[in-house]
Amino acid sequence: MRHCEACGREYPRDRPWRCDCGHALDYTDPPAPEGEPTAFDRDAGIWAFEELLPMDERVTLGEGWTPLVDASDWDATFKLEFLHPTGSFKDRGAATVIAEAQAVGADRVLEDSSGNAGIAVASYAARAGIDAEIYVPADAKAGKRRRIERTGAEVVAVEGDRQAVTDACIGAVEGGDGYYASHAWNPAFFAGTATVAYELAAQRDWSAPDAVVTPLGHGTLFLGAYRGFRALERAGWIDDGPKLLGVQAAGASPIADARHGASERQNDLADGIQISEPARADQIRAAIEDTGGDAVAVDERATRAAHDRLAAEGFHVEPTCATATAALRSFRDRGVIAPDDDVVVPLTGRNA
Repeated sequence: MRHCEACGREYPRDRPWRCDCGHALDYTDPPAPEGEPTAFDRDAGIWAFEELLPMDERVTLGEGWTPLVDASDWDATFKLEFLHPTGSFKDRGAATVIAEAQAVGADRVLEDSSGNAGIAVASYAARAGIDAEIYVPADAKAGKRRRIERTGAEVVAVEGDRQAVTDACIGAVEGGDGYYASHAWNPAFFAGTATVAYELAAQRDWSAPDAVVTPLGHGTLFLGAYRGFRALERAGWIDDGPKLLGVQAAGASPIADARHGASERQNDLADGIQISEPARADQIRAAIEDTGGDAVAVDERATRAAHDRLAAEGFHVEPTCATATAALRSFRDRGVIAPDDDVVVPLTGRNA
């Protein structure tokens, strides 16, 4: 079953894609860690945590267990999420959302994405033998669009802003065209991204860092990490969860703007987080408050400088990913990251 935390309604797992009140849905009784942590089989990828995942099927391309590497020049540790099979952390959620689609008998999945989520969902759908239809902006990067098409998925280009793309996809879903494998709305996707917290804690001998800094659009990784760390904390597998710090693109930064005021600058370079209306904005705000975290916006100039610096150090990531390292100084200047804090930054996606 799935439920709405806003109004309490419950629904079966296969429908609808959101609550009648308009809020996102979540699993009613997701599995939780029990007993003491054991050694996990890293060769199983995220499915090493199968007992913590509410999936009845398994789909994999070898995702999970991305490396942790020292990043002393940033006073941080990087988790190399861009080393996933399709090039981003979205593989975690794509694996679980397609496994869920398989479990409910879907023969066609729909997704709206500017790039990474579309590539991931299309790839995992292909792996599972399920047809996929991916809605993208008409001006989506040609390289990412070609990668989606090469999986055999149908690509639907939509004129207009990012919301227009989502609206077109939702219209098709509500018209009965397929199962909505949304990285923003589907709770199965967030079950997958929660594995980043399980992995990170296991890699650190069951301790959490003081802070985790991620790019923040719909909050797919941000909320997944929050849910994962909270589950580990409740089970006693870690003592305390980290502060969660989100970084938005200036000009598409509703969470940061509400906390610190709107910026007059823009950041079109960080195309992966051009989200003006996050589907789970209330949950993102709650996670920030619950962890003593924060959210800031960074502009295009700062993102470009951070992107170039990462490349010069051998980290070939996409610009959206660089927003997280671009914001480190801001968080430290604000005192949100203390001088001796242990900070982890997931590098979320590679260059197309």
